[in-house]
Amino acid sequence: MGCINDCWNQTDNEGGYSCPQCWRTFIVKPELNRNAVFAELIENVKEVTTNGGTSQSYAGPADVLCDVCPGRKRKASKTCLTCMVSYCETHMLPHREFPAYKRHKVEKEAGNLEEKLCAKHHRVLEIFCRTNKSCICLLCAATEHKYHETVTAEEERAGRQNHLQYTKHGVEKKIEKKEKKLEEIK
Repeated sequence: MGCINDCWNQTDNEGGYSCPQCWRTFIVKPELNRNAVFAELIENVKEVTTNGGTSQSYAGPADVLCDVCPGRKRKASKTCLTCMVSYCETHMLPHREFPAYKRHKVEKEAGNLEEKLCAKHHRVLEIFCRTNKSCICLLCAATEHKYHETVTAEEERAGRQNHLQYTKHGVEKKIEKKEKKLEEIK
């Protein structure tokens, strides 16, 4: 604001004043105001970087790259499976701020997005076919796997985690019994 006022005060302003950004001219010197949207965006960027965000760290050879960064790529922190793009913290801001992106499926950065896509339909693999024991897309579920037993990938993962916990509990009990028997033998 100080720079703009200095500029306007130094020049001959008989023809009016012009905005250095949009070049709109004013006959009377306009009152300068703070750009609230831009200021909020800057505050969000500052907050992300001061809260340990990775927006300032450049990607190394083993890191997932931000697909949006121009020039030297930063380390991606999230991947949007709707957009099929990996983002650093700075470029992830629109997904956090704007309602249009709220329904996008965002998860931890994904290294190889091709592995998460159906080879035939190029859509996200979000269904698990229990008949074929493989992940499929919604189009595959409606066509080739129409009469197969299918569930969401999250449901299958939760079921397998429960089964794993049950199995782990059983193994722990067996270990306990064997340790007791070992103590008796000693």
